[in-house]
Amino acid sequence: MNARTPLFLLCIVLVCGMSPWFATAAVLADMAQEGGFGHVRQAMLTSGVQAGFVIGALVSAMLGLSDRFDPRRVIACAALVNALATAGLFVVPLGSDTAIALRVIAGAGFAGIYPPGMKIAIGWTVRNRGFVIGLLVAALTLGSALPYLFAWWGGADWRIVVAAAALASLAAAIGSFFLRLGPHHARAAAFSARSIGLMWSDHRIRSATGGYLGHMWELYAMWGWIGTAAAVGYAHRLPADQAQSTAALTAFLAIAIGAALCGPAGILADRIGKARISAAAMLGSGSMAIAVALSFGGPVWLSFVLILCWGALVIPDSAQFSAIIADSAPPEVAGSLMTLQTALGFGLTIFTVQTTPVIANWLGWPITLALMALGPAMGIAALQPLLKTQRLQN
Repeated sequence: MNARTPLFLLCIVLVCGMSPWFATAAVLADMAQEGGFGHVRQAMLTSGVQAGFVIGALVSAMLGLSDRFDPRRVIACAALVNALATAGLFVVPLGSDTAIALRVIAGAGFAGIYPPGMKIAIGWTVRNRGFVIGLLVAALTLGSALPYLFAWWGGADWRIVVAAAALASLAAAIGSFFLRLGPHHARAAAFSARSIGLMWSDHRIRSATGGYLGHMWELYAMWGWIGTAAAVGYAHRLPADQAQSTAALTAFLAIAIGAALCGPAGILADRIGKARISAAAMLGSGSMAIAVALSFGGPVWLSFVLILCWGALVIPDSAQFSAIIADSAPPEVAGSLMTLQTALGFGLTIFTVQTTPVIANWLGWPITLALMALGPAMGIAALQPLLKTQRLQN
């Protein structure tokens, strides 16, 4: 069976299913103004999604949901939960504990969309997993960017953005019933705690996970706050309303542009090595983080271009960390190990997303943006064993 059509449909489902992720981050200014809540609760609305994802991913990994059950049904249930949790923001006080709880629930739902999606994807190929998972990460990236596009179209009206994200998630739930499993799909008969131990005992998986943690240090802090940071920087040169609108468009393009490079990066990774591509991407994104920090408050066009370059380089390596696990782990437990890897990474993002605005308020956005480069530096260091192995093999 030709894999193109099933994988294309899977990507569409992920684009729609992941769209509620930044449904509040894209319109925080509007929500905060109407609801009258401050920076701490703004950060909690964003980091609550990360926390929910970690909870959901850990439960999924411990129960082996992606490996023991039909991942299509897991995606359908999770996307429906996300649609309801996102729509629930219309009926609760903005910035309230209940609103934050709804974002946590949505985050847990995402753990039932992205990791099962990877499980379906690797069932369609063995040789080109870097490229295939790259396509899925491109879909995740584009879906994550959509709320910023909705915000630009809707003038940052939070109701338009939240409604559009909820409807997209409902479409994902419906679309999941049309997905197909590939010829290499493997299902585990029962969960084995020993398989989770491979995360630490297998040097390839351990190294890839260390690299992933460095990558995640930077990624969601950048995605979640680049719109806010850009608006502050642009306000040095533009009227406030124009700066806010331009920043929303900047954030959408910065996230979405990375999707275009995920596929080509995957093709290169399958040919010259997944660790090499990952290290190169992190070197580039870390350098761009520092460049954006240095340009902060300067010419709008320069900041705009550098932010887009950063966005282009910050995501293409993400798929390769999962692909290394898919290549290294027994196929019947690969889904659980990829889920656990993402849980660890998103656990780290709770800290980075929550502390980013606090550090910016304390030290300013330029220093905060520059500090994001620490993650890629640590990620490159973690990948050294894999890079050394590749050099010896060549």
